[in-house]
Amino acid sequence: MLEQDQDERHNAKMRKVQLARQAMMATKTIEKGLLIVYTGPGKGKTTAAFGMAMRAIGHGMKVGIVQFVKGAMDTGEKAVFDALSDHLEFRRMGEGFTWDTQDRARDIAVARTAWDEVRRMLADPSYDMVIADELNIVLRYDYLPVDEVLAAAAARGPMQHFVVTGRNAPQPLVDTADLVTEMTQVKHPFRSGVKAQAGIEF
Repeated sequence: MLEQDQDERHNAKMRKVQLARQAMMATKTIEKGLLIVYTGPGKGKTTAAFGMAMRAIGHGMKVGIVQFVKGAMDTGEKAVFDALSDHLEFRRMGEGFTWDTQDRARDIAVARTAWDEVRRMLADPSYDMVIADELNIVLRYDYLPVDEVLAAAAARGPMQHFVVTGRNAPQPLVDTADLVTEMTQVKHPFRSGVKAQAGIEF
């Protein structure tokens, strides 16, 4: 009998939650393209953006991805995205981390070339979502002006989503974005001497 009373109280509570949720959802009527930022020191920024790309493809949307830094690496996602080329254009345009290249002028030129690809995609209404992976890194090092990125974001189509990843997102980008998620590092195996592994980091 006690268990039956608990079930009835639980069901009554869930009915109230459902009604409140339905009332809240009825007020959400705006539909628009979002500016989305994944930033912070924790792992998962690119992973989150690419997961969103897979979700968009599942809805028949066209996605464009430009990688600013990691393009020099062989990654697992490239093999998957190559197989989805009817729905996704994946451009790996980085040459590695700036501490590896040690050539600021070349890093700026490579960043500019990658940014030109992002701008091309943002200007093309056939792309439903454009992901600029690790763009925040090149903004942090002043390889591109933040104002130029904000202007391109503002000029995109009204239903086009623009996703930007990378640590240290500049405050003007954060202020302008519709959705910002900051990944917080609680624990990472690298700190215990575990190297980056296929299927996890790349």
